[in-house]
Amino acid sequence: MMPRLGAKYPVEIVVTSKPKAEYSTDEYFELDLPVAPAVMVGDEIVVEGQDVPANTVEVHICRQLGLPEPQARKKGVLSRIFKKD
Repeated sequence: MMPRLGAKYPVEIVVTSKPKAEYSTDEYFELDLPVAPAVMVGDEIVVEGQDVPANTVEVHICRQLGLPEPQARKKGVLSRIFKKD
């Protein structure tokens, strides 16, 4: 998801990956970062502690850049049946 959005919009994408134990240390909490897994756009936390649909991240990127928000994709029959985004 992130490489596609990075190619589509002029944004810098930083991915931080650490062992799960490091996210529960005092040093990590002092950084005032969200609980993993998380997505931040600028200083705004889009979601923390769960997955997020790509469209939600794209909407927040557009807001940050002052661009019009993308139109929501229409779901097909199979997507609705299997509840896929």
